[in-house]
Amino acid sequence: MDMIPLPWQQSHWERLTRLQDEGQLPHALLLSGAQGAGTQVLADALVARTLCRAPTSTACGQCHSCQMLTAGYHPDLLRVSPAEKSRQIRIDPIRNVNAFVAQTAQQGGYRVIVLQPAEAMNVAASNALLKSLEEPGERTLFILLADIPSRMLATIRSRCQHWALAVPAPEECLSWLREALDEGADAMFWLRVAGGLPLLARELAGAESRVLRQELQELFDALVRGSEPVAEAARLDRQAVEGILWYGIAWLEDLIRLGLSGDTTQVRNPDLLPLYRQAVKNARVRDWFRLLDYAREQRRLLVAGGNPNPQLVLEAWLVRWSALLRS
Repeated sequence: MDMIPLPWQQSHWERLTRLQDEGQLPHALLLSGAQGAGTQVLADALVARTLCRAPTSTACGQCHSCQMLTAGYHPDLLRVSPAEKSRQIRIDPIRNVNAFVAQTAQQGGYRVIVLQPAEAMNVAASNALLKSLEEPGERTLFILLADIPSRMLATIRSRCQHWALAVPAPEECLSWLREALDEGADAMFWLRVAGGLPLLARELAGAESRVLRQELQELFDALVRGSEPVAEAARLDRQAVEGILWYGIAWLEDLIRLGLSGDTTQVRNPDLLPLYRQAVKNARVRDWFRLLDYAREQRRLLVAGGNPNPQLVLEAWLVRWSALLRS
């Protein structure tokens, strides 16, 4: 568990700890930001400092409380997330939250509840949480993490203080990313591919993700040259459909930027420019917008567990890609 925030989170961290030290930290925080910005790390650092028995600017890392956190269990910390094979947080875990809040902290400090992703709570769970958010009792801290806060019930959002983490400036995170990547990796290239999100850049630069990206680049090239899309889909790992659609969405956004402005500096994947230029010649921008909407919706359904057949999603998406590339 991370006990210190990331370098680009320093201003947020200083504000949070100042409020905490002054006794002004609200009982419920909603932390949001794109995946890869480090929202989880900031939350973990705050959890550690809140439960620490001898905090300084961060958790001490040495006290009994910190040692329990490091070991993976703390009696005054409750984490809630969707059950295995489920995409929703249902009402029973929230009933456990309500019971947890009613107890006295075993270590004599705070009780901390972390809900992630908060937008996964269904309506019944959200309504059940309201009472605890309204009457949490003393020395209780709720931390809700959300990728898309607008998907949460307004009644939940209104009872939390919202802290949104923006995409950091490159100069704030490049040094960290260079240290995090393997020697020889181009940190600026991967940061650009990741849309400026440093944790995502680290993930995309990993060996497994690089293999998938290379496979998709070869597939894109094959479709431009007229390959059969269903046959190409059969060569891809059906378990990676969410990641495949992520790349597809990023590349469609590049195509649209290039088609609308012609400005290559706005393209996130500069190594794909030759393929992009060929694709832009073969279809209108509005057609790429339609395909982008389709890809986003299919990925949303997959993430939400709303589509039972990822392989069919992949095939249908590639058929649409191919039709545009050949038009």
